[in-house]
This record gives sequence, structure tokens and C-alpha cells, in this order.
Amino acid sequence: MSQQHSAAPAPTPTSAAAVATVAMRRDWWRDAVIYQVYPRSFADSNGDGMGDLEGVRTRLPYLRDLGVDAVWLSPFYASPQADAGYDVADYRAVDPMFGNLLDADALIRDAHELGLRIIVDLVPNHSSDQHEWFRRAVAEGPGSPLRERYHFRPGKGADGALPPNDWESIFGGPAWTRVTEPDGSPGEWYLHLFAPEQPDFNWEHPAVGDEFRSILRFWLDMGVDGFRIDVAHGLVKAEGLPDLGSHDQVKLLGNDVMPFFDQEGVHEIYRQWRLILDEYAGERIFVAEAWTPTIERTAHYVRPDELHQAFNFQYLSTHWNAAEMREVIDRTLDAMRPVGAPATWVLSNHDVTRHATRFANPPGLGTQIRLVGDRDLGLRRARAATLVMLALPGSAYVYQGEELGLPDVVDLPDEVRQDPAYFRGAGQDGFRDGCRVPIPWTRTGPSYGFGDGGSWLPQPDGWGELSVEAQTGEPGSTLELYRAALAVRREQRDLGAGSSVEWLRAPEGVLAFRRGEFVCVANTTGESVAMPAYGRVLVASGEILQADDEAKVPADTTVWWTTATAGARA
Repeated sequence: MSQQHSAAPAPTPTSAAAVATVAMRRDWWRDAVIYQVYPRSFADSNGDGMGDLEGVRTRLPYLRDLGVDAVWLSPFYASPQADAGYDVADYRAVDPMFGNLLDADALIRDAHELGLRIIVDLVPNHSSDQHEWFRRAVAEGPGSPLRERYHFRPGKGADGALPPNDWESIFGGPAWTRVTEPDGSPGEWYLHLFAPEQPDFNWEHPAVGDEFRSILRFWLDMGVDGFRIDVAHGLVKAEGLPDLGSHDQVKLLGNDVMPFFDQEGVHEIYRQWRLILDEYAGERIFVAEAWTPTIERTAHYVRPDELHQAFNFQYLSTHWNAAEMREVIDRTLDAMRPVGAPATWVLSNHDVTRHATRFANPPGLGTQIRLVGDRDLGLRRARAATLVMLALPGSAYVYQGEELGLPDVVDLPDEVRQDPAYFRGAGQDGFRDGCRVPIPWTRTGPSYGFGDGGSWLPQPDGWGELSVEAQTGEPGSTLELYRAALAVRREQRDLGAGSSVEWLRAPEGVLAFRRGEFVCVANTTGESVAMPAYGRVLVASGEILQADDEAKVPADTTVWWTTATAGARA
């Protein structure tokens, strides 16, 4: 007898009480599914075209029903917005475009009532050039004690006209900018590894550490459940700020230990922070954005007395290829096991092309792509890759809109772009705006339900057919696939937590592994493959044909089985 299995069964609504029970359990973060909200692009409550905290708050029930455990909010602090809020002017204030501290308090409280935890971004590597410390440092001139809290240096060459060293900004160009002194003369230079509006703190100065320990307590006292640490690998610079000697430094990132990244001194900072976090009840957590040369070096950040999690960027940049995926999964689990930290898995975020578009293009183009590619192929692979990610031991991160199968918007007109890297002429490609276009909630409306007005980045025609409204209750839709998969992940005790997988024999191009009574099979090839029918199908990213003990798994499709069924083949 043959049986056809569609992409996903209709999900069973999860009660708020059930979600709350899950969210409040011990070690929740070891297998949590954490949803990233990019506030300016999630939901707009006042019709000004910009998302805000009240918009996020009104959509929290959607996230509860989706089945995630926590929400990570990208920066909403007071900021001139030179780099979309990653240039912070006041770490204890909410930028007026997003609301105010009362809105933040209401969001945190509502989330907790729904059983969701809130993680906020922390930006400790650099501030805005409008931060009070930096403004006073420039205004007070050479010798100001406040200049010691940043990296001010005299220039080289005649009249100090050359930068202090050869470091390059990640956004392109020199990593140094010369200030004009109060008397109008060309003066000292300051270090900024990113935009000139983002001067780097000098973490050797005790006032910097004191300030950030105070900032941590401020938000912990407000009730946040943790922090995602931006540029966690960048706080400490090599002594003497030595020249690097390369004129193509951006290409070295992630391949070598740089004098401004992944220095050993960062670990003492995080050990001090961990002591603060452990004073608070409720298992608050730290998550590191740490770009390191190897997964093994990333593991240094999550030793028992430091941070809890670190993003797995090696996995994010892996191609849709069974052999490559197996290698990075093994290396990740092997690296995390000795330090007792959970692995993390992520496919998209606010800095990279959405994986539905990356997988639509040939491998080798990197993580920022301005090509549409094969849309149907990309979505099919993205859905399959999601089921692989959610089946692995550890914690998974979902970027807003990926549950809708959103592609990157690759054809934004140049005049609407706002990514600072786009205007620097070198460095990053500068196309991050494509993954930041506001997400669609409804089929129609001035911004497809994002808000009553327009949207700060233009949404494509046809965006409404990808909306939450269009996909809700639609069999086989990507949204219902996510809802079903997240519901199964909660119900299956062998999913989530743990530190290993059992690999199963499979044809070339097929990834197959067992976790207790659960089996995941992913066909990364362009052809259907015959596989053993391991039991009852839980979820599949595409339609499969199962007859007796054999199943036909289509190209670019992932299937979840449970062997906990009478007569199932184990």
C-alpha cells in the first residue's frame, strides 16, 4: 500500500500555559529556538513606516503560536542610526523611533506572560560618535582623559597626516579617521573597525568595563533574559596596535587571528560578566557573535565560566551539500562537547542574504548575493535545510520572515539603500538591506500589514502572497511547515538537547542521522532517492511517497520519522 505524505500536517495550537511551562524549565537555552526580530522591519504600530517596540509587542502572540522559546531583539537604543542602531549613543535609553523605556518594559512583561523570553543586543565594541564620552573627548582636545576610553593616536608621517597603522575598516577604507581639534587644526586619529561613526572603545581602560557592567545590571533589572553580544571577538586589540601588512584584510576575516579580533584578553571580560549574570535568577544567558577562524576557537567563548552560546557561522556559510554539512556538524559537536556548551545552528540573520536566495544560486558566491537565482529551487532547499537545522542537537536561531520563505530583495534601487557598507566603496558588499525589507503580514494594504503607512524600505510586488495571512492554514505552506516542525520539536524528547548524532548509511548526497527514536533524512541531490521507511512520518519539507518499508524522497527534501510506532522499521 502506498501513502503520500505532504509537506506538513496541520499544527495543533499550543496553549499559553504549555509554552510557559517549556520556557521556564531549567537549561531552557540548551535546546531553545530563538527568533530574531529586526525591530525596524517587524511591525509598525504608528504608521510612520518604521517598525517599533509596540509593533513587536502586538505580534508576540504570533511568535508564541509559531512555537519559539525566546525573542532576540536587534538594537533599539538611542542612536543616530548611522548603522541601523549598532552605533549607540545611550545604552540606557530607547530611540524615539522605536518608543521609550515604558514600551520596552511592557514588551518584556507581555513576553513573559506568554512564556517567551527576551534577549537584547549589546554593542560593547564601539559606541556612536554622538555618545557623550566621545563628543566630550573630541571637544576637550588632546590630553582629554576621555580620549583614553577610545583609541586616539597621533598620526604618522609629516604633520601626522597618515593613519597610526594600516588597519582597514570592515566596511571598507582605513580603520582610522582624523579629528579636527577645537582650534581648527588637523589632530589625532581615532580607531573604528566599522563605520567612522562607530569609534572603538578601549577596553584596557577600567571605566569602560565599569560602564558595561552597569549597563548589564540596568537591563537585567528590567527583566531581560539575556544578551546577544555584538562583535564579541573584537573588544581587545593586540598590544601596540601593530601593522597587519596586508592590503586585502577583509578577505582574511574568519581565516586568521587578527590583531584586532579574537584576542585572548576578551575572555577575562566575559568571565567578569558571567559573575554578574549568575547573580540573577531565571537562567539569563549570553550569546556571542564571534567570528573566529575555526569552530574550535569559537568554543573558547563558551567555556563553563564564560558565555552560554556562540553563533555557528561556519554552519551558516556551508553549502547545501550532504558531505559538507556532515563535516561541519561533526566539527561543531566535537568542539562544543569538551566545554559542555550547546551547539547553535543558524541559516539567516540581518547581515547575510536570506538562505532562500543563497540556496537559489550556485555555491561559492558567499553570504551576500545580489542575484535572484532559481526561486523555486532556493525555497525548496531552504525548507529542507530548516528541518535539518531543527533536528540537530543544540539551539536554533530563526530570522524574522524565514518562516514565510522570504527571498532577499536583490533589486532595491540604489537611492533607497541605507547599509553604510554600501557607501564605503570597499569592504563588505553593502547589500544587507535586501534581508531587512519589512516583512508582510497581510495580502493587501499600504505595506502588507506591516503598518498603516508605507515601509522604510520598499516591499516588492507580490509580497502579500508570502504574508502570514496568505500562508496561515494553507497546507504545505512554509509557515505551516515551521509551525508543525516546531510543535514536533517540543513533543519529541530526542530533539533539541544533546551533543551527538548517530549517522546512518545513506546514498551519496543524502544526509541521514538518528537521535533516539527520531530519524532525519535530507536529500541534497537533484534526483529522488529510495530510502528505508524508518517509521511514521512526522514532518516532511516536500511530498514523499512511502510504500511498506521503502520511501521515495524527492530532490532537495528533508523528512522526519519516528520509530516509536508499532511495526516501524528501526
